[in-house]
Amino acid sequence: MSACMDEALSFLPVGGVARTLHSDLPAMLIGGVASLFLQSLHPLAMAGVADHSDYKRDPLGRLQRTANYVGTVTYASRDDAELAIAKIRRIHTRVVGIAPDGRPYAATDGALVTWVHASEVAMFAAAARAYGTRTYDDVSLDRYVHELVDQAELLGGTNVPSSMAELAAYFVDVQGELQLGDQARDVRKFLLKGVAKRPQDKVAYAVVVAAAIAILPKWARRQLRLPLLPLSEPLVIRPAALTFATVLRVAIQPPTELEHP
Repeated sequence: MSACMDEALSFLPVGGVARTLHSDLPAMLIGGVASLFLQSLHPLAMAGVADHSDYKRDPLGRLQRTANYVGTVTYASRDDAELAIAKIRRIHTRVVGIAPDGRPYAATDGALVTWVHASEVAMFAAAARAYGTRTYDDVSLDRYVHELVDQAELLGGTNVPSSMAELAAYFVDVQGELQLGDQARDVRKFLLKGVAKRPQDKVAYAVVVAAAIAILPKWARRQLRLPLLPLSEPLVIRPAALTFATVLRVAIQPPTELEHP
């Protein structure tokens, strides 16, 4: 599906920050891994993933489906984006259950939708700022966060942060609900190990994981028990991550219609 370049029909602004930021695959990959680490800290969100997701059996398939969804809501027309959002909402109606702590959960819960959204947006922004090809100042990242509010609200999110300051305040407020439970430990172990088989792929994945850990908020690293090890020290990992990102950008050029000035 080609990108919608008609401002009157597109879901997100054609010349907006989100379209540019989301077109940088390496930074998005690092931010995506960081967001998975972060999302795992919410017991109810994690219970839904553990009970209803096939991430262990088909991690690449799940990643591809997530990437397809992000690509659609970023570059498609409003009609196509709303169809994709409606599909996700239908899937969410089936994601219900009881968390290990005895509390019921539902993926349609507006607070959980906001948690997943905020984690993704925060980590995509952090990765773009740390490893992206462009300089993103506070103003541009405020625009980025604001551009994605509509998408989160259509998914059912409530009290969705609309600026970097609101995003920071949100994470302060929600920290009391977070913990490293057994299900989160499983995800942490899975993310640290990865699914790469070839030595060169394992090295590349190790760089991605270290780069992801480096951009996590300090409080999240503490809760996840992921201290900055030598490989993930910012001064050490940033050159390696930037090299990895450059090689990947050369190897996988974005389609012409997704390139933006």
